[in-house]
Amino acid sequence: MIQMKDVSKVYENGAVALEHVNVSIEKGDFVFIVGASGAGKSTFIRLLFREVLPSGGALTVNGHDVVHMAHREVPYLRRGLGVIFQDYRLLPDKTVFENVAFAMQVIEEPRRRIQHSVNAVLDIVGLRDKYKCFPSQLSGGEQQRVAVARAIVNNPAIVIADEPTGNLDPDTSWEIMDIFKRINGGGTTIVMATHDKQIVDAMKKRVIAIEDGHIVRDEVQGVYGYEN
Repeated sequence: MIQMKDVSKVYENGAVALEHVNVSIEKGDFVFIVGASGAGKSTFIRLLFREVLPSGGALTVNGHDVVHMAHREVPYLRRGLGVIFQDYRLLPDKTVFENVAFAMQVIEEPRRRIQHSVNAVLDIVGLRDKYKCFPSQLSGGEQQRVAVARAIVNNPAIVIADEPTGNLDPDTSWEIMDIFKRINGGGTTIVMATHDKQIVDAMKKRVIAIEDGHIVRDEVQGVYGYEN
């Protein structure tokens, strides 16, 4: 699914975000990426969907050579990924239904399939009754559930989440994690960067800890390991 071999990332200002990282993530894994702010978590996540490129090393995601792929191939990489951000990134002038449908429209799925798939994922995230609402009419937790629905509507092989519960209260965070557990149970690989100690400690999933750009811990049933 995901293979990083000797991956490093140095930004143009000389900041070293990752250095000689080696990671293997298999189909169906649920992996938390943890570490202090600035440790390299977000860079790790952004590399996976080619928002940034590594400065060195080899990176394969869902069968795609991320480093050497042509620009025209990037959309095909991203079709197999569902990406969720802390700040939701919803389109403010589109309804809940339209925000989720947009992920299918850009890859030119048939209208009938869009209708069926969007309704199905809105059921999964518990927002079928809010399909006509605009983002401004929703709570933060509801907006994040729309973002989750948008990320999973195309049945991605991998869901990548960067601090998806960072702006949410504890109860709403657990609602999001319950959705993640459900889709992971169906075989979807989950890679999630987080600062949420309670969630990581309670779920006992694989934990990869990054400090100063290096992987310092990789545990099958890990804990957060830092004091918030």
